[in-house]
Amino acid sequence: MKLAMSGADGDRGVIPAATRFPKNQRLDTQKTLNLDRIFAQTLLPIPSLPNRMKSIATAFLVIFLATTASAAPPPNVLFISIDDLNDWVGCYGGHPQVQTPNIDALARRGVTFTNAHCQAPICNPSRVSMFLGKLPSTTGMYFLGPNFRSVDPTRDDETMFQTFRRGGYFLSTRGKIFHGKADPPSFDHIEPTKGWRRGRDKIRYTVPGTNPLWDWGQVDVPDDEQRDFVTAEWAAAELPRLAAEDEPFFLAVGFHLPHVPIYASKKWFDLYPLDQVKLPSTTRSDRDDLPEIAKRLTENPTAPRHSWMVENDEWRHAVQAYLAANSFVDHLVGMVLDGLEASGEADNTVIVLWSDHGFHLGEKLRWAKRTLWEETTRVPLIFAGNGVAENRRCGRPVGLIDVFPTLLDLCGLPPRDDLDGMSLRELLSNPDASWPRPALCTFGPSNHSLRGERYRYTLYADGSEELYDHRTDPNEWSNLVARGNTLTPEHRAAIDQLRGYLPKTNADPVPGSAGSDSSLYGEGGDVSLNEAMKRAAENTKQPAKND
Repeated sequence: MKLAMSGADGDRGVIPAATRFPKNQRLDTQKTLNLDRIFAQTLLPIPSLPNRMKSIATAFLVIFLATTASAAPPPNVLFISIDDLNDWVGCYGGHPQVQTPNIDALARRGVTFTNAHCQAPICNPSRVSMFLGKLPSTTGMYFLGPNFRSVDPTRDDETMFQTFRRGGYFLSTRGKIFHGKADPPSFDHIEPTKGWRRGRDKIRYTVPGTNPLWDWGQVDVPDDEQRDFVTAEWAAAELPRLAAEDEPFFLAVGFHLPHVPIYASKKWFDLYPLDQVKLPSTTRSDRDDLPEIAKRLTENPTAPRHSWMVENDEWRHAVQAYLAANSFVDHLVGMVLDGLEASGEADNTVIVLWSDHGFHLGEKLRWAKRTLWEETTRVPLIFAGNGVAENRRCGRPVGLIDVFPTLLDLCGLPPRDDLDGMSLRELLSNPDASWPRPALCTFGPSNHSLRGERYRYTLYADGSEELYDHRTDPNEWSNLVARGNTLTPEHRAAIDQLRGYLPKTNADPVPGSAGSDSSLYGEGGDVSLNEAMKRAAENTKQPAKND
């Protein structure tokens, strides 16, 4: 039995072998029938046993047999993370040219949430929120740093992965799941990440002093030497090995692309000839009706300015690279799914594919994330497998915060009453079922955006507001509460309704918080992201991470 704690620290989170939940829980039907005969031949014919006692014993036997005969092995979980993936996926229709046949095929096998959103628009707080099942406003984890294990109140929190380990699952992982290194208490096995990610020199964004990660372009490195390919290849081989073990498995696979640097080989660039690449729709006046705090919150000097991208004729090149990277990652997803089929466990596995946040490629005249607008908050979220309807789409406003309780529900593990999310199980069987609340995304204390089925309402810490009607303005070009606009009674009612779902708690940022890339929090301008992360690392004695 495979119980080695590769990379685990001490006793925290260790699950004794005796508590493992074996897969072979389903009773053999013939053995059940034999038990029935034995009972009928021995217990019931006893003359001295009163008829009433016989009836009671028979009733208990029927209940026992009905329970045990139907006991099925707990489902496995295949958990696929794709960093910085927006809706440029075929089944989401975010870009008319994108080719993602494997993710599209997965969507046909399950439920595609078309209105799913992250709870924070940057890597670390989004993933921490999802894995702890708690909102940033609950924990105070708002930015790229610090590591959640280094500070209160999250230092000793039990992650989703730990809960599954405690429930008898074997947890294995490779690639980018947490921001930075994998969390040792969360996994039984952590496979080291290997493979090429970037070279010494940049390709296209060669402006002196820019962040070393910010670049895009075609590379000559063979696919099978690149980091994400190596991860997919390992995962495809790991699935049959996990399937051969006694306990159910939870395999977490994390892809780095299309996070910057946005690199892919010629094979994938050839899918998108540069002169045919279509650019996102924009309008020059897009930011004119934004409150000042929104502009400062989204400064992000680490990313290039949209004006620079246009003036230097790099916009189309970067869009081409993002499309190519998405198609490359889609191919890798297909490799992993093929490995699941080869394992023989595909019919008993819940698959979740998700991204930690979206990504701007010129929309709202912005690049990257760190905003409370649709292109950043909206994420792909697809469920397939056990207990999930096939080839269905759900437009209810849900969040990554809901994945934790949903997986507990689907896998038959006890619910946890300390989670901020809600189980999506009813929507997975009936995507048209009612849903009681909007999705919430937070960037910095008291900056919240609520997304319903029609409207997005954003309230900033200084009281400034934005309201967008997605029925008439899917690009969020017209802020209905901007100065000079007259709100209709319908708009006022929408604001009042959405405001009712604002968090009641707005925790202060945890000590050592950094990585907002905004002057609102003492960063941006004269303080680079790298410097801010270095300071945070010194304050918390954690290694600095900006990938």
